[in-house]
Amino acid sequence: MKNTMGRKEKYDVAILGSGMAGGMLGAVLARNGVKVLLLDAGTHPRFAVGESTIPYTSGMTRLVADRYQVPELRALSSFKGIRDKVSRNCGQKQNFGFVYHREGRSQNAQEINQLVVPSVLRTETHLFRQDIDAYLFHVAVKYGAHPRLNTRIVDIETDPDTGAVLRTDGGEEFRASYVVDGSGFRSPLAEKFSLRETPTRARTHSRCLFTHMTGVEAFDKSPAARAHDQPNPWHHGTLHHVFDGGWLWVIPFDNHADSLNPLCSVGLTLDPRVFPKGDQTPQQEFDDFLQRFPEIAHQFRGARSVRPWVSTGRLQYSAKQVVGERFCLTSHAAGFIDALYSRGLTNTLELVNSLGWRIIQASKDGDWSMERFGYLEELQQGLFDFHDDIVYSSFVGFGDYELWNAVNRTWMLGTMLGNVMLEDAYYRFERTGDDAVFRELETHGHPGSPLPVSSGFNEMGRITRELCREVEAGTERPGDAAQKILTYIRDADFIAPSFKFGERDTRCFAMSPAKMAMNARWCRNDAPPEIGKRMINASKGLVRMRLRAGR
Repeated sequence: MKNTMGRKEKYDVAILGSGMAGGMLGAVLARNGVKVLLLDAGTHPRFAVGESTIPYTSGMTRLVADRYQVPELRALSSFKGIRDKVSRNCGQKQNFGFVYHREGRSQNAQEINQLVVPSVLRTETHLFRQDIDAYLFHVAVKYGAHPRLNTRIVDIETDPDTGAVLRTDGGEEFRASYVVDGSGFRSPLAEKFSLRETPTRARTHSRCLFTHMTGVEAFDKSPAARAHDQPNPWHHGTLHHVFDGGWLWVIPFDNHADSLNPLCSVGLTLDPRVFPKGDQTPQQEFDDFLQRFPEIAHQFRGARSVRPWVSTGRLQYSAKQVVGERFCLTSHAAGFIDALYSRGLTNTLELVNSLGWRIIQASKDGDWSMERFGYLEELQQGLFDFHDDIVYSSFVGFGDYELWNAVNRTWMLGTMLGNVMLEDAYYRFERTGDDAVFRELETHGHPGSPLPVSSGFNEMGRITRELCREVEAGTERPGDAAQKILTYIRDADFIAPSFKFGERDTRCFAMSPAKMAMNARWCRNDAPPEIGKRMINASKGLVRMRLRAGR
């Protein structure tokens, strides 16, 4: 006999997955009066990757906390807030570091790149996800979300007029007006409605093996690092060892005095066309890799894994549709590219921010039409394509340092300028309390771009991708492609020339007071109006934030 428990009660929204996306969205919605069912096939605490924040991630967390009046989320917007109020198992992140290696050759001390997080933004964190995800889950429950862990959904039926019926493997049924699927690759909605793109449109090809380790040494202590001139210690941030065919992440949780966590996240990401997956265990494959790159191996002399390795097939997958009648796929249910540049969490927060107010309004007026949620389709697909372009270009760049050195600038610019857009909007929201400023951001075109207001910035991404395609096809030399990218950046109107991002030797970038002053003059006198005013507002807002934090 079928178990019909839960049939009589109808929820406004059922959220599949109680990780970072589901937990935060559940908290936002429940706090604002939405009747939420929060479902998950697993339990907390649990292992998860997506452990490194970027300034946009922290800024968006602060924005979501204030826009939706969930003060508990504000703690997650800074390293200090996480350390003091959530978990002392997380690490600090003061920089994004990249060290270029050639197999069989000594590491060239000039072939390094680093972007230092400005001290006014010194908020970034290496997230020990089991603590963060559990915290968000409990915030959602605190505000009234109905939790159902260890509950696997095996079938979903949707009706444009009445909503959705969700069935579990134990025979239970739940009803909701809307379903948000943030569950991951094996999304019940993607499987039910055959939403996966086959093959995926992603240009990036990569696979990964990853774990948590103890005994990982700071790379700063290695012989290769002694000649490096980067402005911030490698161990104070997220370190990427890059090489032809892939990259290796090192994300320490123990890199500050207050940490209680001896672990370090380690992941080796490889192009399977260059490094095919064989019959070795992940540990054997990792050990063989270290033998080929002994200067990287120095970091791992005393390291050992403390949990089973995870070894994947190709990471990339996508959806041909993410918004349907009475449902939306978000985060990793919709698609995935690669962990490079830590955009997964950023993309998740973008979706939470844009989806939250729509569901809140729909729960009040009963309009659950696809038209209301149509922007989410454009946004999710745009985020996927933007990330694919920069990661694909980077993997091509890994084959030649000069090209990588140029492609890396385009990522730096996107990271910095995207944060300008966000902080400008937040500054205007703080002054008025009117969230129309965020809705206005959805009207600029280029959904998914960090700087949608600049045609020049978005053209830079297209040019970089096409040049890298030509390099991959053998019709363009890497050095020539690199020079064309740098020339474009030198001539660009969306960044102050004094930053010298178009100069080959600007391998490392740290925002100093002198550079900030030069940028302020450029904003007032020479910047395009769509850029200058936003940079000034962003700077004012960040100064105010810093002053408040110092009180």
